[in-house]
Amino acid sequence: MFLICADAIVPDSKSLSWNHSVPAALLLMAPFDLLASLAMDIYLPAVPTLPGVLDTSPAIVQLTLSLYMAVLGLGQMVFGPISDRIGRRRVLLTGALLFAVTSFLLALTSDAALFVGLRLLQAMGASAALVATFATVRDVYAERPESAVIYSLFSTLLAFVPALGPIAGALLMQRFGWRAIFITLGLLSAAALLQALPRWHETRPPQGLQRRPALRHLLSSAPFWTYTLGFSAAMGSFFVFFSTAPRVLIGQVGLSELEFSLAFATAALAMILTTRFAKRFVAEWGLAGSLTRGMGLLLLGAALLTAGQLLMAPSFWTFVAPMWLIAAGIVFSVSVTANGALQAFGDVAGTAVALYFCIQSLIVGLLGTLMVVVLNGDTAWPLVGYATLMALVTLTALQRLRSCPGAQQEPTPATDAGAT
Repeated sequence: MFLICADAIVPDSKSLSWNHSVPAALLLMAPFDLLASLAMDIYLPAVPTLPGVLDTSPAIVQLTLSLYMAVLGLGQMVFGPISDRIGRRRVLLTGALLFAVTSFLLALTSDAALFVGLRLLQAMGASAALVATFATVRDVYAERPESAVIYSLFSTLLAFVPALGPIAGALLMQRFGWRAIFITLGLLSAAALLQALPRWHETRPPQGLQRRPALRHLLSSAPFWTYTLGFSAAMGSFFVFFSTAPRVLIGQVGLSELEFSLAFATAALAMILTTRFAKRFVAEWGLAGSLTRGMGLLLLGAALLTAGQLLMAPSFWTFVAPMWLIAAGIVFSVSVTANGALQAFGDVAGTAVALYFCIQSLIVGLLGTLMVVVLNGDTAWPLVGYATLMALVTLTALQRLRSCPGAQQEPTPATDAGAT
């Protein structure tokens, strides 16, 4: 934890500046967003091999996946409040260092118990870096139009990870062995850390602002719940698509693994193309208007999926093409949900970001998995069910928010000197 101690002195106002252009800021922040997810997806090809390597059962290896996801989500509830107290920079640097070190150690170990413990520590590092990254985005861009571009690009980049991560892991394994996967993660994290050390300035608001009972205020905020539900609807729709696409496109349509990867990537491509226009439309529509249209696209995509499921045989056009509309809806939604949920909580942004992601993870993990299990994951019905239900819930919450003017009048803190 020496990085925390090394930065123990509160930075002065000059060091609280964030003067990076949007492309430079994305290059600085995106690696920490991507690595947290990549450590899950790039590792998947090694899962069948590890029981033999570690002399353990497949259940223990599966545990390294489940525990990583659990710690990644719950850890944010720990590191978010810590970042409100000691700053974003120290939490991010310490998390990145922990992630890098544990990645290299994972490549060296052949002991099952140590492997599981190191995966937990790796998840803690990823969790700390992730929450500090999004708290920084909130600190800097909450009152600026660039936020729509940043949030939508982050989500688009994450859409590629499940598609390309396993392919990268398989190629690394085939050429260099499974240990190369963790060496790669360690090298990428170390590179991101070295880039952040001189350039990631502190953005946390002054200590004097941070005295509210954060959780109680967050949980009683109608805008927070409305936009967090919208975020859950958007990201959960992609999660369900990710969970069912192999079973539909490979199992039912008969695509090869390569054809499947290319088909899956078109959904991410649709998100990238939509991101090019997100800033302009969000500025015109506003937060509520963008979320409304995003949910509308989810419903339209679900309607087309329903028609394809009922009237035609499974194909690329009946399953993937409607997902392009849902992908556009995801971009329009996530471009505004963070600002809508967190705009009144600049003084406790770390805690707010952590709760925002924790609630989203719980909804997506529980409801998304339930849909896949109950509604037959070999069909489009899980995606139809999740997108339709969550879009309608979000639109209902948004309508209630609009009908209660007081709920929309939460104080929005002035942009800090360190955030401009």
